[in-house]
Amino acid sequence: MQAVIEFVAQGLADANVWQIVGFTFIVTHVTILSTTLFLHRSQTHRGVDFHPIVSHFFRFWLWLTTGIVTREWVAVHRKHHAKCEGEEDPHSPLVHGASTVLWKGAQLYRASATDQTTLDRYGRGTPNDWLEKNVYTRHRGLGIALMLAIDVALFGGLGITVWAIQMAWIPFWAAGVINGLGHHVGYRNFSSADASTNLFPIGILIGGEELHNNHHAHGTSAKFSNKWYEFDLGWMYIRSMEVLRLATVRRKAPARKLKAAHEAGVLDDRSLEAVLLHRHEIMAKYAQLLKRIAGREWRNLQPHTRAELPAWRAFASRRWLLWQESLLNGEQRAQLQRVAAASPTLAHVIEMRAALARIWESTADSSEQLLHRLQAWCAQAERSHVQELAGFAQRLRLYTT
Repeated sequence: MQAVIEFVAQGLADANVWQIVGFTFIVTHVTILSTTLFLHRSQTHRGVDFHPIVSHFFRFWLWLTTGIVTREWVAVHRKHHAKCEGEEDPHSPLVHGASTVLWKGAQLYRASATDQTTLDRYGRGTPNDWLEKNVYTRHRGLGIALMLAIDVALFGGLGITVWAIQMAWIPFWAAGVINGLGHHVGYRNFSSADASTNLFPIGILIGGEELHNNHHAHGTSAKFSNKWYEFDLGWMYIRSMEVLRLATVRRKAPARKLKAAHEAGVLDDRSLEAVLLHRHEIMAKYAQLLKRIAGREWRNLQPHTRAELPAWRAFASRRWLLWQESLLNGEQRAQLQRVAAASPTLAHVIEMRAALARIWESTADSSEQLLHRLQAWCAQAERSHVQELAGFAQRLRLYTT
């Protein structure tokens, strides 16, 4: 009887508290890696392929620690990208509210994962072998039950706590934090067609998923970091496995290339291709330009005009200036219009931003037509009385492939 009590209290491992904490950290970290490397970067976006042994390990581990079915996860996430920030987005904070997605993200995921239309349309190309059909999908609850038995066997009663943390890890971090806060707070390197943000430049805790805006700008890239100060832990693992021939990188975000200064005068087909390729980065730089001009215009206003526009003081810090106009709500659009009405210069810069965005939104136009429109835009910007706008157009002339 005494032996039974000791087993229930301590388990087979006879581990102390810090050893149990270390074990919990390791197993949850492997679960994060299985999600970001296998489900996200490999299966959903095809940015990297893994050796069959590695892929099967990830599938087994996810079955054991989450009960996630690959096809369902992939389908929901692909739909998120296809319908981002719209009514059909499974978990957009702009639609459902940031608090709802943060705390109820797992419920939103399950609601979409049970939609057969979503699975049929977005879940193609995922594993469909005997194991997937007869074990991982049919008996998804068996894996997490087995994990509970393992945790209790190792650590006794505390094993239940370890198991509970494992079960909550992905629903909280992936479904809640990344999908919720990753479209609500943080910074943006790219003005992508959504409200995605980078939560933090050092992507360690969630395996690099912290760099969510970078990912949305270049969805198929296996590497999430972009700036020199950003670190993507998931990419470090991919590069390590690539050295061991356990991974093959298929896609990375393209690096920006610039012409020599003496070649800057001509906008050609390569210039157009580069501008279209880097449009999200270009629009983010334009937003920064807009914010600088807004701040300068505020300082130049007469005191009585400033008093009539109290919202302008904080205008230059608005994070939604980095959003595309289609994402703005009625209040934000109205504020933009009020500020523009008080400053012809700012109104011109805002209109030029819309005109620039319309170039790559014109999907029906030929390359020749798009190039002509880009040339006309740059010429108009360079004739502008706004020095920053002219400089921006001259910078566009340097882009090449």
